[in-house]
Amino acid sequence: MAKYSEDFKLQLVKEYLENSLGYKRLAHKYGMPSSSPIIRWVRAYQAFGIEGLRKKQTHQVYSVQFKVDVLHFMKQAGASYQDTADQFGMNNSSLIANWNQKFLAEGVKGLEERAKGRPSMSKKPKQKSDKPEKVLSREEQLERENELLRLEVAYLKKLKAFQENPDAFLEKHKQRWRSNSTKKDSD
Repeated sequence: MAKYSEDFKLQLVKEYLENSLGYKRLAHKYGMPSSSPIIRWVRAYQAFGIEGLRKKQTHQVYSVQFKVDVLHFMKQAGASYQDTADQFGMNNSSLIANWNQKFLAEGVKGLEERAKGRPSMSKKPKQKSDKPEKVLSREEQLERENELLRLEVAYLKKLKAFQENPDAFLEKHKQRWRSNSTKKDSD
């Protein structure tokens, strides 16, 4: 929520324009710590009318070229941030100050829009490495096939034993698990 409502801003701007009270006295009258917001509101109202006092609802994205043009104009004309903002129809002069600071620190690269927050998780499964698999000789291919067949036979034997007598198969493996756990405990 904004600190000051649009109606309050409009009331202060109109009071400033209609009366002879200065910025500081107006700020003091309404219990504001500084007169600088009133100065900004009056300038925005004079430049853009009531639209200048409204809070922007959408995040305006400016191109890098636009930012560079704004900073170039400011430097060539010797204009202040507020004058530059008025010239380009912007309501936020501090945005130009930020652009200038980034430009001085990082150059044009600093003016590029960066994604905020943590990057999203990839929805694609991880791809296998692009390295070509090791080419096996004919003998190595046969040895690999032999090993796979041995594993398949061993699996089928265990499956058959389990199907014939599931309780005996489970008891045998329970004993093996118990003997392994007692060995670990005795260490």
